[in-house]
Amino acid sequence: MNLRISIFLAALLLLGATTACTTKPNSVSTNKTAQELLGNPEYLAISYGGYRGETRDEQPTIVQLKEDLLIMHAAGIRILRTYNLQLDHAPNVLRAIRELKEEDASFEMYVMLGAWIDCKNAWTELEPDHSQESIENNESEIQKAVKYATEFPDIVKVIAVGNEAMVHWAASYFVHPSVILKYVKYLQELKSMGKLSPDLWITSSDNFASWGGAEDAYHNESLTELIHAVDYISMHTYPFHDTHYNRGFWEQDAIFSDSLSDSLQVLAAMERAANYAKGQYESVKRYMHTVGADKPIHIGETGWATVSVGHYGENGSFAADEYKEALYYNAMREWTEKEGMSCFYFQAFDEQWKDPNHPRGSENHFGLFTIDGKAKYAFWELVDQGAFEGLGRSGQPITKTFDGDVEALMETVRTPKTKGH
Repeated sequence: MNLRISIFLAALLLLGATTACTTKPNSVSTNKTAQELLGNPEYLAISYGGYRGETRDEQPTIVQLKEDLLIMHAAGIRILRTYNLQLDHAPNVLRAIRELKEEDASFEMYVMLGAWIDCKNAWTELEPDHSQESIENNESEIQKAVKYATEFPDIVKVIAVGNEAMVHWAASYFVHPSVILKYVKYLQELKSMGKLSPDLWITSSDNFASWGGAEDAYHNESLTELIHAVDYISMHTYPFHDTHYNRGFWEQDAIFSDSLSDSLQVLAAMERAANYAKGQYESVKRYMHTVGADKPIHIGETGWATVSVGHYGENGSFAADEYKEALYYNAMREWTEKEGMSCFYFQAFDEQWKDPNHPRGSENHFGLFTIDGKAKYAFWELVDQGAFEGLGRSGQPITKTFDGDVEALMETVRTPKTKGH
């Protein structure tokens, strides 16, 4: 049976979203350093992929990237995270930012540039060899990162070596921390030699487990050395996925459920989810201190999908919908800003290439905007404020999902299951 949540509670959420999403820098472009940007609440961060088609062979144009950049800028975003350099997307994002800066001196946007790292035989018909790296591909990624960091020093403020490249469940491509360490040390050496800006920060962006926050299988000398070598730890945390894989923190006790209304059960479940993410952060922080390091920790990825027909929808944990995404988004922004951390929220726009055979698969629906440019519930208040006036995506103006009908949106919200069901 669909859940009906009161309009009053929905209005409260919208008011909360106003404070969480509309912070904007007061200054014009000043070419800030990574140290000045990360943890600065006036410089919101986000993960960005501008792909609009069902395959990455369909690369976004500079015009399309500029559309997206202006939309994100209007939402208060000032730092983007990209993921790889073997495709045109990331370098074209840099070119698009430069063009916008040339057109408008007040336009300010920075980039955390990702270099993709793989093991040998990754993404081939051969068995992945996790004991060796894909040297040719990895070295190409690193050299391109150096090239673009040198060419766009006013934009590229961070290089991230690998994306979830050390986590064991990434069976198609993960590598030993020693591989990541090698490239981090190389980039740090280039900084010390004056071949890269000393203000450029180097990290790797990976799951909390890969940073030592989980089982002992991840703890080794290379990871310890890596923690000391990076300028900060970029940590991923996904309570959304664990609503299926670790449902104990998500599901309600039957007695507890009987004592709360449906709406309060949803709010309580999302509070537990936010606390779960905070717990993973604390586990990484504790491990970092056990190896004698004291580096900043920022959230490299976290997010909440709005659609699922699998593990996270009506056939699973009931986690996916826009209301829960908004609750989680605001909770993460509030927590990380209070703690002086950046949160590269995943992600700006829905992308359908990730699971093209399943249009309603959760991986396609982590965006705060739909592919056609509709603002999801977390950003409805920005639409009301006129933040996106005159902006659009693919010829469509920025409007609200559900045509702004709160009752229609709330009809999609389901309470978590009780334990044992």
